[in-house]
Amino acid sequence: MKKLRYAGVLTAVALALAGCGGQKVGEDKPAAAGKDCGTFNLTVSPWVGYEANAAVVSYVATKDLGCKVVKKDLKEEIAWQGFSTGEVDVNLENWGHEDLKKKYITDDKVAVEAGSTGVKGIIGWYVPPWMAAKYPDITDWKNLNKYAALFKTSESGGKGQLLDGDPSYVTNDEALVKNLSLNYKVVQSGSETALIQAFRDAEKNKKPLLAYFYEPQWFFNEVKLVKINLPAYKAGCDADPAKVACDYPPYDLDKIVSKKFADSGSPAYDLVKNFKWTNEDQNAVARMIAVDKMTPDQAAQKWVDQNQSKVNTWLGKN
Repeated sequence: MKKLRYAGVLTAVALALAGCGGQKVGEDKPAAAGKDCGTFNLTVSPWVGYEANAAVVSYVATKDLGCKVVKKDLKEEIAWQGFSTGEVDVNLENWGHEDLKKKYITDDKVAVEAGSTGVKGIIGWYVPPWMAAKYPDITDWKNLNKYAALFKTSESGGKGQLLDGDPSYVTNDEALVKNLSLNYKVVQSGSETALIQAFRDAEKNKKPLLAYFYEPQWFFNEVKLVKINLPAYKAGCDADPAKVACDYPPYDLDKIVSKKFADSGSPAYDLVKNFKWTNEDQNAVARMIAVDKMTPDQAAQKWVDQNQSKVNTWLGKN
């Protein structure tokens, strides 16, 4: 979830961060347009909830509209660069990014907002259920220093460890640790999968763990993680990234598309604009992909078959 911590990353560096096996902006040109819908380029960010969005929209676009969908595995901030080059048309799950909206929508005018996904996002710090039961006051951030020794690891340099995810995710954690005077060190796990496995192991083997996590996420149906109460979020409290000392804001996740795509007249744009579902919908598809090991198309087909009336609304049939 999800942006690089520092804006203005050089393109050469940014492209390197796109990930092993992931496509890079500038790598492929769109294929020839199809009969009615044509081709559109869909960025896929590195978390399974986004993959669920992409699976369903891609399946419906292909099956019902005859589109060709080109998926590009890109870290979120890098994907925004594709709006300028014309090689990214659709971002199906944007987590805030007011700085990027200003650059690409307001200033450069190469992208536009395409409405809410209907999904509500939450970011925060969590502990496994056994810890909240054994140490009830640990959910108050003011008590975290009291428990810092519990979270020491070989990577935390004598401090408590706060485990983060993919380095590209939206995170204020370095600033929070510093500004709240917490005796912790942020350590990167590297991925969503690594975070999930760490929580699973911590709950099963009663190991202390404090980590960054987020909703929607199918994993909450398996392990009921407990959120730490950081200082309450107030509008503007995160305006200066270096001075953040408050919790993350609630997110109404939205869609961003290229201006060219929005003006294209393609039925795919109407589909993307109308695409709206719930946290539960996303978690259902994400779990099929992550746990049941279905392919994205298989998971999408199963969900679509069970939710055709919702899909018909996206297609303007209701």
